[in-house]
Amino acid sequence: MSDPIFERIAIIGAGLIGSSIARAATAYGAAGSVSLYDASDDVRARAAGLDIGEVAGTLADAVKDADCVILCVPVGALAPVAQAAVPHMKEGAILSDVGSVKKQAAEALASADDGRVFIIPGHPVAGTEQSGPEAGFPTLFRNAWYILTPQSGKGEAYDAAADRLKAFWVVLGSKVETMDPARHDRVLAITSHLPHLIAFNIVSTAFDMETVEEGEVVKFSAGGFRDFTRIAASDPVMWRDVFLNNKEAVLECLGRFSEDLAALQRAIRWGDGDFLMHEFSRARTIRKAVIDAGQDSGAVNFGRNQNGAKPDA
Repeated sequence: MSDPIFERIAIIGAGLIGSSIARAATAYGAAGSVSLYDASDDVRARAAGLDIGEVAGTLADAVKDADCVILCVPVGALAPVAQAAVPHMKEGAILSDVGSVKKQAAEALASADDGRVFIIPGHPVAGTEQSGPEAGFPTLFRNAWYILTPQSGKGEAYDAAADRLKAFWVVLGSKVETMDPARHDRVLAITSHLPHLIAFNIVSTAFDMETVEEGEVVKFSAGGFRDFTRIAASDPVMWRDVFLNNKEAVLECLGRFSEDLAALQRAIRWGDGDFLMHEFSRARTIRKAVIDAGQDSGAVNFGRNQNGAKPDA
């Protein structure tokens, strides 16, 4: 095993992503040691029982000796947490995050900049619907994209720090892409944020219908609805902050989606089978492209068995 990228990292927020980073950094030798902190007493106690790193009693203690501090908190909490962390960080350390909205994240982290640390936002495009320190696992980032959104024109030392952070995520198994924050937010609005919004809405609609259909919506849930419920089980605090902080890109995508949905509604109303065939066939080609790009499995029913569980579950 090669030398670690960082002698010590600090993870603030010991949920799914934070605990997965801790596990992966230790398992793959990306960090010599890991300190963790969470604002919740309960989460800190649970994390302490998992042997995933040294759980600090205060934020200051967690970050003081770290070469890299990664904020794994909701986007809405980034600014105050960054402002509390930076004064206790050592000079030359890296401050990063894992937020799904990068323009707002960059502004939040920059609000804490005192000129001593390197602020380098990033986003691991990985996760599950589970939350909490127990939900983490070291292979979460294997073959997943990590999008680095560094500041431009910050000099050679900053660029070297960004390369070091990139190397860290490569060791964790990620495919790293560098992107402008605004572009990131537009791309993620359609590939992640809008699908989650649709899932939340469909499941809420089904819940309302449940009282009308006397329990049959849940009883006869087909695969499509079942998959929506998995997405809709995601952390509500995180997704509330995503939509509030990426509202422009999400609203733009939502407007286009609403127009396309209205066109499908008209086609169904007027019996326009040719239009429906064209749109459905086009969607199939996109699904094939996703599989060919290695972003999903082409196995029947996503590799589930007849009971809806993955074979290795």
